[in-house]
Order: sequence, then C-alpha cells, then structure tokens
Amino acid sequence: MWSLLAILVSGASGARAEWTPRSLDEVLPERLSIRVQHRTRYEYLDEQFRVGNPGNTDVIVLRTLVHARLRLLDGLWVGGELQDSRAERNGDALLNTTIVNSAEALRAYLELRREDVLGGTLAARFGRITMDVGSRRFVARNRFRNTINGFTGLDLRWRGAGGAELRGFYALPVRRLPRDRDKLENNKIRNDEESFAAQFFGLFAARDLPRDLGRGELFFFGFDEDDRPSRPSLARELWTPGFRVFRTPATGRFDYQVETALQFGDSRTVTSGRQLDHFAHFHHAELGYSFATRASPRLVLQYDYASGDDDPDDGDNNRFFTLFGARRFDFGPTGIYGAFARTNVHTPGLRLQLKPAPTLSAFVAFRGYWLADKRDAWVPAGVRDPSGNSGSFVGSQLELRVRWRILPENVTLEGGYARLFAGEFIDDAPTSNDQGDSNYLYTQIAIGF
Repeated sequence: MWSLLAILVSGASGARAEWTPRSLDEVLPERLSIRVQHRTRYEYLDEQFRVGNPGNTDVIVLRTLVHARLRLLDGLWVGGELQDSRAERNGDALLNTTIVNSAEALRAYLELRREDVLGGTLAARFGRITMDVGSRRFVARNRFRNTINGFTGLDLRWRGAGGAELRGFYALPVRRLPRDRDKLENNKIRNDEESFAAQFFGLFAARDLPRDLGRGELFFFGFDEDDRPSRPSLARELWTPGFRVFRTPATGRFDYQVETALQFGDSRTVTSGRQLDHFAHFHHAELGYSFATRASPRLVLQYDYASGDDDPDDGDNNRFFTLFGARRFDFGPTGIYGAFARTNVHTPGLRLQLKPAPTLSAFVAFRGYWLADKRDAWVPAGVRDPSGNSGSFVGSQLELRVRWRILPENVTLEGGYARLFAGEFIDDAPTSNDQGDSNYLYTQIAIGF
C-alpha cells in the first residue's frame, strides 16, 4: 500500500505529464476485481438550529468502502462490499445511523448479465444491494452522506440498444444498527437487519424523446411498513407515482428538468399515532444554460415544492415522504448540517456552476426557503408552530463548493461552506433555538484505488 501511495504522491507533484488512474485491478487476475475507497471529512457547525442542541459543534467522519467482485461464469458474478463509517465528534454533534455504521456488509449479491435479450441487455442482482434510480430523489446510493442506503431483494434492469430502459425491483430496506446513542458514540459494531415488516418495490421506465427534446422517465414506487415495537407510530402504506423529463446540459444551449410525484395511501403521525389518509405531492423544475466561454459557466434557475400537513388536527396527512432518496444535490450539505429536506418546503434558487480546468470544478448557490404549510414543522430542525403565527419564511441559504481532482479517480480534495440566514420562522417559532444565522463548513479528502 505504501508503494501505491508513493506513486500517487509522485503523480501529484508533476512527475507525470498526464495522470493514468491506478487501481488494484491492474495486479489482480482478470476474473477478480477489488476497489477500495476511503474518505475523511471534517465538519463544523455553529449556532445549531436543531431543537434542544444549541451552540457550536464539529465532527470528523470517516468512511471506507471495499468492494470485491468475482466472475464465476461468463455473465455471472458474485460480489460483496464492506462499509465502515465512523465518527469522532466534539460536543453535542448530531449522531445517528446516517453518520455511523461500523464494519457492515453493505452489499452481498449475485449478478447475472445477458446480452441480446429482447434486443437489449438484461441485468439481475439478487441479495443485499444498493440502488440509484432515475434522478436519485426517491431511491439513491448516498454519496455525500457518511452511510449508504442498503436493501435486500431483487433488482431487474433491461437496457435497449436505442436507449430505452425498463426496471423493476422488490426489496426489504436494511435497518442500520445500533441506534443507541452510547453505542454510536463508541462506533460499536452490530449487524444491520431487514424484515418483511418494511417492504419497498418499484417500476421504472425511460426512453429518449423525439426532436432532441431530451429524455423521459415514468416511475411507480410502493412502500409498506408495519408496526414495530421500536417504531409503533410510523406504520405507512404509500404509493408514489411520478414522471421526469429532462435535457442533459451541453455547451451553448438550454437544458431543463421537470419532475413531479404524487403520494397517496395511509400513514401515521408521531404526535397523534392515529392512522391517517395520506395525500402529498412533490415538484421540481429547473432551467439552465451553459455558456461557451472560459470556465464553462452554467447558470441554473431552480424551484422545489414538497407539501406539508395543512392541518395537524384533521384526519389527513399531507406531508411528503421522500422514501430513500438523496438531497444534497438540491438542498445543500447533509452530515451534521442538513438544514432542508424534501418535505414541507417550497424553495426557489439560483446556481452558478464553473469548471475552470478539467480537474477543478466549483459552484455557488443561493436559495430561499419557506414552509409549504406554516402550521407544519420545519422537519430537519424539529421546529413547529401549530398556530401558524410564526410565519412561513425559514430563511435563505448561501452555499459554496470547490472540488479538485488532484489525481482523477484516485485522489480528490473538496471543501464547502453554507450559511443559513435566519428568517421570521427561526426568530419567532416558540420551540426554536432562536440562534440567528448558522454557518457550516467542511473539508474532505477521498482516496481510491
């Protein structure tokens, strides 16, 4: 390993005019593949906005992934991935299973691939798996977050030669353990588990649109969760159909994205524990343009809306549930920050992306955040005013990020900053920390081979 690090350092110092990515596969038999990734990140947050945790805090989070695949026969693979996610914290930093999941089998699967199936390629994965589906807003393999969503089940995917795609999956969401704070603080190891008490399934279809209009997607997700002793008030049976149309960004032209999802069924609220009729909806829209100038600037107008519960005392629940999606690419860093989520929010925004060099990218974004319903909660913070007298404007967020791929695919350095400017809801809500503005920053290094 030390010799590999020496090669990486020599490449970074300019020993080679152009870097050739290095991997363990270069020295392994053809039928065996092993990939190792490690990331260390430091995070700092002042003026904590979550209920009951005022003040400043910081944390060091570490994530190591080791993924191995062995080809048994032509088109048949067995694979496994170890995830080791740990935290060293200072003060009362947020600590849960989105941050810590020590020495866990993230994946353990069989994968079968067959060519020329109905004119395309069919891939089937069975076992413990991870998934990215469509925009990743509802089903995602997490990237920024320190732990990754896992599932146990079957994922079938067909891709046609003309770009068409069909996909279906049935899986049991993996419940990350332990959940006891003392064990999380000490990075204790406990095997994750899944059960038929929570079932997740979906259908997905996509194809290119005519006249260079982009690509269209249709999806339908189902989530059925029964009562469990540890979570008796969160039983849900939800159906989430939706669509997305988009055009990929390209220099010198406009691009766009529109995504809409409805959600219906029944659910319960933590506050009442009553079974409620559930109807909610989510919408995302963006319009961008990529300029053919130095640094390749792309300017994007964005808007997101996710419904909230308009009356906490009626027999309905209107708060949108984002299932197993990622949110960092829409709403800013997660980690110990994660100020906004895809629920009870409407937010316009403006983003400027830059790429001044092939290995260097950056963006700056500014968004305003309002509660979709002022009687419902600012969910990530746990702040709520059932009377609605505190208004709906939570605040505005400025975000910056810079990413330098020092050695592409081997060493990446990244840093980011977010400032939450407090609005009337933060200042006036009776359960708010009344902390004023909050600042979050992080820096991280990722190494892979």
